[in-house]
Amino acid sequence: MSVESETGSFRDSETRNNLRRILESCSKLAEAGDFHESENTAVSELVEFLDSLLDAAMSDLDSENAENDAFEAISEIHRYICSPSIDQEVVDALSFELPKAVSKFVGISSRFLDLAISIIDQFIVKCGPRDMLSILCNTLGYSSKIIKAASYIVPPLSGLSKVLLSIQRRQFEQVKVAVPIILNILKAVSLESEEAELEDVFDTAVEIANSIYEVCNKLERDTKEKLRALLGLYVMQCMALVSASISYKASSCPSSVLQLSQISSYCGLSYLSLVTTYDVEIVAESVFGGEDKDHCTGCFSHVKHGAALSVVWGHVSKEVAQTAKEDLIAIRDELRNNQTKRWQAIGTLKHVLYFVNLPWELKKHAIDFLLSITDEGVSRNYNEERSEWSSYVPSLFSALQAVKMVIMYAPEPELRKKSFTVLKGVLADIPNSQRFDIMKALITNTDSSSMIAIFIDLVRKEMHTAICSSRSIVKDAPQIDNKAFPDTSFWNPGILELVELVLRPPQGGPPSLPEQSDAVLSALNLYRFVLMTESAGM
Repeated sequence: MSVESETGSFRDSETRNNLRRILESCSKLAEAGDFHESENTAVSELVEFLDSLLDAAMSDLDSENAENDAFEAISEIHRYICSPSIDQEVVDALSFELPKAVSKFVGISSRFLDLAISIIDQFIVKCGPRDMLSILCNTLGYSSKIIKAASYIVPPLSGLSKVLLSIQRRQFEQVKVAVPIILNILKAVSLESEEAELEDVFDTAVEIANSIYEVCNKLERDTKEKLRALLGLYVMQCMALVSASISYKASSCPSSVLQLSQISSYCGLSYLSLVTTYDVEIVAESVFGGEDKDHCTGCFSHVKHGAALSVVWGHVSKEVAQTAKEDLIAIRDELRNNQTKRWQAIGTLKHVLYFVNLPWELKKHAIDFLLSITDEGVSRNYNEERSEWSSYVPSLFSALQAVKMVIMYAPEPELRKKSFTVLKGVLADIPNSQRFDIMKALITNTDSSSMIAIFIDLVRKEMHTAICSSRSIVKDAPQIDNKAFPDTSFWNPGILELVELVLRPPQGGPPSLPEQSDAVLSALNLYRFVLMTESAGM
């Protein structure tokens, strides 16, 4: 096969002639039956030629000549691949390397994107989806060596969205192989790239989600349910990555968030289940079994964040909630009236507050949602000994630590104030017999003198409340505020240990002043309160 005459011309005739020579060499070797023996040399020469054009264009991004030469070269290769007379042996050999080579050029200019996608589409048609699945996954893996990785991965991601739709047999197994690779690349690229570079990336990530959704509809029974579960994991991971990589705008919601919310609804992931009972490890094990557990856990590292953020986005935007077919008012009411589910939700929403890459605006909305389910009007059971409480201790303590970090580092005073209210609300949800131990643990795990002072002041207020409650019970006899007896959990020797912890630090010597002055003053006030209360016989 001879190369068809080009519709455009290269400014540099030597460049044009070199490309024509390489392509004609591939064709002649195939016609002579010698291509198999020389394919490595022929393909390598073409890749090296393209790399030289890429280097020339990247070294001088203001040079239109270099960019135009590169564009004409890729266009020429596209015409060559599209030719109906091209030998299949040549196509097979080029399919291993050209997806990488042409995807690199997208970093120069967006006008290369459609060309690169079209070339990959031709390989999918001519080589088959099963072969191209592994080739495109390999192409994605090469992104770690590319400077503009966000632009580079868009063509292979676009190709994978079509490959997944085209596979006719063992669809679940093929998707199960591809998804961890895709998610690992998305995470690496999205958390290291600028927002402007990521719009096309997330658009293609959503295309892949839609493709998996279409594949689900072709399957039946157990296989369908497994793929739906895998799709849910994929959507939640993408939700977290999208949320962390975009600038929050109060006036609009990213289209990718809307589309992911719609797909999550298909997966049966209700807002209530996402913040209460959704267990990533159990779902992942149901999909992957025991195979390569560590690898799978890594690619789903932000699924919990995505689950929480799905609800936060529903809180932010009525459009998102409607797309997900959710009623936020009903969900808030359920969480306000069910203490166990509220504990679960608090433990899930903490992931939003811990997410370093997340915009403060979204953390603010997470705090607003927490505030709505932990305020003074919620249903609390202080009297009943809850056997399940111990299983929620680590999660709630971690949530309190997360809220503490927002109080310390939030840029806006209003957000810090709301976070402090949430902190008190979560503490109020903890059984009386356990609350002092939790607060003591918060103090011992805090380095900030100001925060230690705040926690000690909360302890003093708890003691004061206990005294007032005790007096009321003795005086009035009937049960008050669900308390049938005086609460003495805060009146114990641990209070003096708390004071000593601040005034006589474990590392020895007196407290460091003035650095620890807030904590010291608060500890002295607590000690004074204890002495005055006991001397008065209260």
